[in-house]
Amino acid sequence: MTLPRSAEGPTRPLGGLRRSAKAAALTATALAAALTLTACGGNSSAQDAGGRLSVVASFYPMEFLASQIGGEHVKVTDLTAAGVEPHDLELTAKQVGTVQKAGAVLYLKGLQPTVDKAVEQSRSKHVVDAAAISPLVDHHLDEDGGEHGGEEADGHEHAGHEHASGPAGDPHIWLDPTRYAAVAKAVGAEFAEADPAHAADYEKNTADLVARLTALDKEFQDGLKGSGSKTFVTSHAAFGYLADHYGLEQIAISGVDPEAEPSPARLAEIQKAAREHGVTTVFFESLVSPALATTVAKDLKLQTAVLDPLEGIKDGKGDYFSVMRQNLTNLRTALGATS
Repeated sequence: MTLPRSAEGPTRPLGGLRRSAKAAALTATALAAALTLTACGGNSSAQDAGGRLSVVASFYPMEFLASQIGGEHVKVTDLTAAGVEPHDLELTAKQVGTVQKAGAVLYLKGLQPTVDKAVEQSRSKHVVDAAAISPLVDHHLDEDGGEHGGEEADGHEHAGHEHASGPAGDPHIWLDPTRYAAVAKAVGAEFAEADPAHAADYEKNTADLVARLTALDKEFQDGLKGSGSKTFVTSHAAFGYLADHYGLEQIAISGVDPEAEPSPARLAEIQKAAREHGVTTVFFESLVSPALATTVAKDLKLQTAVLDPLEGIKDGKGDYFSVMRQNLTNLRTALGATS
């Protein structure tokens, strides 16, 4: 097997460590600058000029919840620009200041360290940490390249088909509609408390969104019921919660961090497991280079397709529901679903 250069390094690339150190330094500088600015200005931006609740969302899944639940009563600022991989986010002083003065903040602790630091300094009394609502799960790689269950961040055992992850666990909870619905309920409650004048609208919007997520969950349950195979290969270990919830097995080329580089031994394990499980497709995603996934697929003479982890919407194409339904279509094809 001929590996692309990105696949020849260690599991955790030095570049990733340098990136983290650089991000931490930049965030410290940005925090200091933002504190100076807010101390001088002293004005709160909990509401915008139109009287809307000022909401800061750390990345797309949080922005989507804020927009759907808040509707016309909120002004949402997404810290992660469209098409940007959220792990790579480095906040500017202006963005840190926006977090500091927001009326409500939605984020997922552990995914974006620069956001975590800004939230710690936030003045907002209304902060929703998705990881606190739906505890993250830490799973471990099997020897055959598959994944098995691990523990939630609170130490409770949890059955699943997962991957190696950081100490805080896998952050991709929004790919399980039932977990995402739990976070939606928490967001609705927080908005109602922050802006009681529009509490009834937030409650209605939350109920509508939860109903749509419940219907989506049923679509996945029914759509994957007749799958000929239960195993799929993906470039980024983002689909553990989805696999766990629908009785599938994810074989991931890279870890939870999409820039983590697999060793040659790991790639050999993936080849072996893919053959044993009759895998037909290697999935890649829209925000990360498909080079490694393409190489693995070529060596195994398999097809490639997109399985989108929905960390962001590239070029404004679609939304959470349309992308999730496309994921279902692609999974059904790869797994030979007939129902």
